[in-house]
Amino acid sequence: MRVKSGRFPWLLAVPALVGLLFLVLPFAGLLIRTPWSTIGTRLLLPEVRDALLLSLATATAATALALCFGVPLAWLLARTDIPGRRLVRALVTVPLVIPPVVGGVALLLVLGRGGVVGRYLYDWFGFSLPFTPAAVVVAQVFVAMPFLVISVEGALRGADRRYEEAAATLGATRAVIFLRVTMPMVAPGVVAGAVLAWARALGEFGATITFAGNFPGRTQTMPLAVYLAMQESPESAVVLSLVLLLVSLAVLVGLRDRWVGAL
Repeated sequence: MRVKSGRFPWLLAVPALVGLLFLVLPFAGLLIRTPWSTIGTRLLLPEVRDALLLSLATATAATALALCFGVPLAWLLARTDIPGRRLVRALVTVPLVIPPVVGGVALLLVLGRGGVVGRYLYDWFGFSLPFTPAAVVVAQVFVAMPFLVISVEGALRGADRRYEEAAATLGATRAVIFLRVTMPMVAPGVVAGAVLAWARALGEFGATITFAGNFPGRTQTMPLAVYLAMQESPESAVVLSLVLLLVSLAVLVGLRDRWVGAL
C-alpha cells in the first residue's frame, strides 16, 4: 500500500532511521579509524599476507566441496519425496542458527582423534584431522553449505519443469537432463549460493578456532588474525576488518536481489 502524497509516516521513519544508523555507524567508524597511509604496508606484513592467502584458498576449497555435496542435496529436497524431507531440510539449516563454536565442538567430537569417526581415521590411517588446514576447510563447509543448499533448492523449485519433461520425451536420460537442461536453468541460483557460501566461509571464526585452532601460517584465517591483532596491533586488525567488509559489500552488491528471490 502506497502512502498518500503529503503524509509521511514519521511514526515509522524515526525508529527506522535509528535502526539504520545503528547498523551503519560501526562501519563508518571502521572507515574513519582505518590507517589509510599505512594500509598497503600492513597488508604486506607476513602474518597478514599468510592469513589472507590461507583464507582465500580454504574458502575456495570449501565452496568447491559445498557445490559437490550441496547441489545434489538441494535437488533431492526440491524434486523428490524422500522420507522425512522436512526433518532433512531442518537439519540442513541448523548450522545457520546455532553458534558456530557449537558446530566446532560437534566437529571435534565426531572427527577429533578420539571422536566417533576420527578415532578410526587415526587408528587405521594414522590421520588426525583437527588443527590442520584441512580442518579449516571442513569447518567452513559445515557453516557455509546451508547457504548454497537453500539458494539452489529455491532455484530448482522456481524452474519450469516443462523443459525437462520435453527433454525426457525426446529420449534424454536423467543425467543428460540434469546436466544439459536443469543446471543451465538454475545456474543463477547456483552462482548466488556459491558466492554466499564463499563469503560465509571467508568470514568463519567460531567453528574454525574450535576445530582447527589459531596457528599462524597454518590454520590462522583472516577472522582469527583480526582477533589476535586486536590484542597486539589494533591498526592491523582494522585493516583486516576493512578487507572483510569490502568483500562482503562486493558480494551483496553483486548478488542484489538474487538471494532474497531464491527464498
